[in-house]
Formats: sequence, C-alpha cells, structure tokens
Amino acid sequence: MMRFLIGAVLLAAASHQAAAQDVPGIEICTAEKTMERRTGCLQSNVNFLKASLTKASLEHQQKIDAANRQIDALKAAVTGLQATVAQLQGQVQALGKPNGAAKDAPKTDAPKAPAAPAAK
Repeated sequence: MMRFLIGAVLLAAASHQAAAQDVPGIEICTAEKTMERRTGCLQSNVNFLKASLTKASLEHQQKIDAANRQIDALKAAVTGLQATVAQLQGQVQALGKPNGAAKDAPKTDAPKAPAAPAAK
C-alpha cells in the first residue's frame, strides 16, 4: 500500500513537471503558419527585447551612479590631500626661514678636484 502511494505521488509530480513551459527569449517566427501565431510570436519577441533593454538600462544606470559616487569620493580625497600638502609646505617653509640665508649661500667646503700636472 505504501509503495502504491509513493508511486502515485511520484507519477503526479513527474506529469506536472512535464508540462511545456514558455521560456522567454527570441523565437524564430517565420516557422509559424497562421498570421495570428506569427503576430503573437513577434509580439513576444518585442516584449522580451523591451524587458531586456529596460533591465540593461537600469543596470548601466546603477553602474554610472556608483562610478559618480566613487568620483565624488576621490575628489574629496584629493581635496583633503591638497590641504595636507599645503599644510606640510607651510611647515617646511616655517622651518626653513631661520636657516634660509645659509641654504641660499653657495657651499665653499666642497672638495675641489686636484689640479692637473703641468705639461713639460
């Protein structure tokens, strides 16, 4: 009895899954004989293409928005880095002012090249 019940359940499930399913996509409509079926096929293709374009448009708009957000974040980072560089340059100039005259003067303690021996 249990075997019969399991068999009946499996048979019912298998027959339910065997039903044809209409998978959306581009179909070749020239094979259809009647004008109504060909028109329905073409309309199905148009609907599929419209849905595909809408989906692709939304995906690309999301990518563009993400790129714009990243650009804004990078602009903010560059502005912060420019402020840091300006601050560091100010600190370097402040440190260099007392010794500024010594930096500008030419160095005289550099070793000189030996003079060439006189020719005979």
